[in-house]
Amino acid sequence: MPATDCNRMTALRHIVVYEEDVLTRALLQEWLGEAGYLVRLGNARQPGGDGPCDLVIVSVYMPKHAGAQCVRDIQAAHPGTPVIAISGQFRPGLAAAGATAQVLQVEQVVAKPLNRHELLGSVRGIIGQSA
Repeated sequence: MPATDCNRMTALRHIVVYEEDVLTRALLQEWLGEAGYLVRLGNARQPGGDGPCDLVIVSVYMPKHAGAQCVRDIQAAHPGTPVIAISGQFRPGLAAAGATAQVLQVEQVVAKPLNRHELLGSVRGIIGQSA
């Protein structure tokens, strides 16, 4: 196994969460923290001030309009960092890496209400298991 794969599997992974809703933000912190990830909260009005990370999770309101610009702003603040977009406007059963993810230029999309198993599966599929 290459060293980078080994490091990816054992390193402590950092995730920045951009979520306005207090309850959803707390749920994300709890689920991701219990899974061994270090979680920091991002400020969508000043993206990138939260330092480097392995993954960004961003809540998207109105994905076809202003939400898409918000995603682009956050991506610009975290160049090269994979992004998962979550939204109540994504329909359940939407292909995680399908057309919507491609339009938003994110790795995956996850519909709200969130499902712990689905969310953690998406996170692990992108950045691996945390130490």
